[in-house]
Amino acid sequence: MQHKVTHFEVQGRDGKKSQEFYAALFGWKIDASNPMQYGLVSAEQSGIGGGICKSMGQPLVTFYVSASDLAATLKKAERLGAKTVLPPQQVPNGPEIALFSDPDGNVIGLVKT
Repeated sequence: MQHKVTHFEVQGRDGKKSQEFYAALFGWKIDASNPMQYGLVSAEQSGIGGGICKSMGQPLVTFYVSASDLAATLKKAERLGAKTVLPPQQVPNGPEIALFSDPDGNVIGLVKT
């Protein structure tokens, strides 16, 4: 693919709190030691795939993070201030997924690995 998605961005009302939330939830190493305090998450070896479809409600952008135990990850997210949007659900002919909204209301997907 010529135009791979190579970066994601989550913008919250309080950048430091958002950085702390995702670092605690997923164990991401976030480096905000720059003048803008922009929290950089290191890229993995390859880009990420994606999908484009018709929205069932308001238009939105969602990124999905792999997790081996969706229910446990949702519980951890809730302890950190998130809300479950979609409990674990099997996609027909696809993976098991779940959705949560972070403390700022951004909807993030989980996909079982």
